[in-house]
Amino acid sequence: MSYPEHLRNLVEEHLTGLRFAREPAAAGLEEAMRYSLLAGGKRIRPVLALATAAAIGRAPRSVLPLAAALELIHTYSLIHDDLPAMDDDDLRRGRPTCHVRYGEDVAILAGDALYAEAFRLVLHEQEAEPAALIAAVAELAAATGADGMVGGQYIDVQGDVADLRRMHELKTGRLIGAAVECVLLVAGTRDPSPTLIAFRAFAAELGVLFQIVDDILDVTGTDADLGKPQGSDERHGKRTYVSSHGLDGARELAAESHRNALTALHRATGGAMGTELEQITDFIAHRTS
Repeated sequence: MSYPEHLRNLVEEHLTGLRFAREPAAAGLEEAMRYSLLAGGKRIRPVLALATAAAIGRAPRSVLPLAAALELIHTYSLIHDDLPAMDDDDLRRGRPTCHVRYGEDVAILAGDALYAEAFRLVLHEQEAEPAALIAAVAELAAATGADGMVGGQYIDVQGDVADLRRMHELKTGRLIGAAVECVLLVAGTRDPSPTLIAFRAFAAELGVLFQIVDDILDVTGTDADLGKPQGSDERHGKRTYVSSHGLDGARELAAESHRNALTALHRATGGAMGTELEQITDFIAHRTS
């Protein structure tokens, strides 16, 4: 199964070069931030941003600051998700979580700082027309706030999940959607436009697909494959696609979502086949970690 490793390598190189704390006394905070940020992974969200740029005829490198910001935000969310008050996980990507390594207080601050630095990075480093940049930053904030990622996480924490798909559209899907939509906004695409609407439909379905597969892997994966304890959702009594539909039912939903995502993608790209976006979609559908 192919994956656009050349794009992942661009992201990894860019993330490695980032520095945050200019105040010497805050060097320990930067260490904790970089510990979690540089823990590896497929970098799906920033790679998705670079692939979207390529799909609309822009150089992937031109959106590296935005792509990196997406990964900073994703890393912040993982640090906070792992905290004892949330999922209480000791491992992330095969090594101790940030709060285990540095303490809960530093982990909370590291997550807070990564979120703030993400917006500084976009506003200072991302090249775009001012109006286009503001539109992208506004979407990024909306996708990660009370009507996006954090709102979805709140619904999950409360445990009263009436609409499983809607919760995951917020918790997981909005940031994945922003990885696509913000690139179009930076490029000057105005909302609404047929192009933006088409790519938005693709990104929304991709976010759902990601979460269905994630729920399946939480049951079928191993600690080594996942880089964290298997069965975390069941231990916390969370409602998932597997608990709601059974393992076979969840796999059927994943296959349907995969087809829907590819259909939406081909509509958005005018029927283009074999693109990096298609590779990412197939990878998400068939990933094992």
